[in-house]
Amino acid sequence: MDGFRANDVSFPTRAIRVGSEPEKWNSMAVVPPISLSTTFKQHAPAQFKKYEYSRSGNPTRDCLEECLASLEDAKYGLVFASGLAATTTIMHMLSSGDHVITMNDLYGGTNRYFKRVLIKQGITVEFIDTTVLDNVKAALKPNTKMVWCETPTNPLLQITDIAAVSKIVKEYNKDILIVVDNTFLSPYNQRPLPLGADMVMHSCTKYLNGHSDVVMGAVCTSHEEAHNQLRFLQNAIGGVPSPFDCYLVNRSLKTLAVRMMQHHKNGMAVAKFLEGHPAVERVLHPGLPSHPQHELAKRQCFGHSGMVTFFLKGDDLEVSKKFFSSIEVFTLAESLGGYESLCELPSLMTHSSVSPEERAKLGITDSLIRLSVGLESIEDLISDLDKALNVCLAEMNKTARNTTDAAAAAAT
Repeated sequence: MDGFRANDVSFPTRAIRVGSEPEKWNSMAVVPPISLSTTFKQHAPAQFKKYEYSRSGNPTRDCLEECLASLEDAKYGLVFASGLAATTTIMHMLSSGDHVITMNDLYGGTNRYFKRVLIKQGITVEFIDTTVLDNVKAALKPNTKMVWCETPTNPLLQITDIAAVSKIVKEYNKDILIVVDNTFLSPYNQRPLPLGADMVMHSCTKYLNGHSDVVMGAVCTSHEEAHNQLRFLQNAIGGVPSPFDCYLVNRSLKTLAVRMMQHHKNGMAVAKFLEGHPAVERVLHPGLPSHPQHELAKRQCFGHSGMVTFFLKGDDLEVSKKFFSSIEVFTLAESLGGYESLCELPSLMTHSSVSPEERAKLGITDSLIRLSVGLESIEDLISDLDKALNVCLAEMNKTARNTTDAAAAAAT
């Protein structure tokens, strides 16, 4: 798609079939049943067929975990009550005194957890720009136990070279675990494990579910020791999703390939339109040649999602508010990855927990707008954006005239 790597032709088949084989059930049901039982009969004390207690394992959850593992080219998949529950469980693999390297441009919730919660466990987290490989080399220490990459990042869509970072880290210490947050692309567009990562995590709330009706997280890995620790922690901490939610996400995976193809198509069309609009200063989309890591994205990814970030000209919060009050097809709301198109202002919404100083350093200004381009008619989406941006342009011109008039009056 648009110069990206060719994808695995069996991906849609695996999304539909793996984990949902009718032979798993006595009923031969084509759609896996929802198993709501919290407990399971045992043949004798401590002698059970497969399941003991639903926190420890559940038939419906197993279907989803098996399918997710297949899609990420992993041996194992584990699901959790939310993306942050998955993140928290991963971090419980660490001990006081350990050092973690992560990206400076992160989802606001991850940033908040690392800086306000994880630090209380005696774990040091160092925030760097992982797109610069020398930064990764310089940050590695004897007590470094994990490197956490989010790529593309939220909301600046920066791309980290997963293979290059993995090589640097493993040459320094093969035991350092590399985790990649793959939420923004889904396994349809990027698979980090074959590139050298040890674990890949998702907020399944986003593209994997794609219907804005489930909150869930996931971790996939082929690392045997990491899997054993995570499986223990999944049960010990207990942050597991409900069987019904597992059923819903498993259902959604069946259409993941076709949804992601349309998200890519619509997202590219929107990005190209925005680049040519006079109210827009800059557009961030890895599929555009103007993106600083465009060539890397084409080598590393199979395509892009519906995530597009752009800057309005100037840095005027009132102009940004004009945009949000003028849209109709796009919905002003947090989250992303659903069939519906959403837009938000990270500086006041998803990244409000990031300090103003950090936001300024990263370039998360009041003019930065993040879009999650959905599956509506592309003509309707572009028309909606055009109308809202023209309102912004009129406001910009009005402000410019007022400034000119004021300067002229002062000169006389």
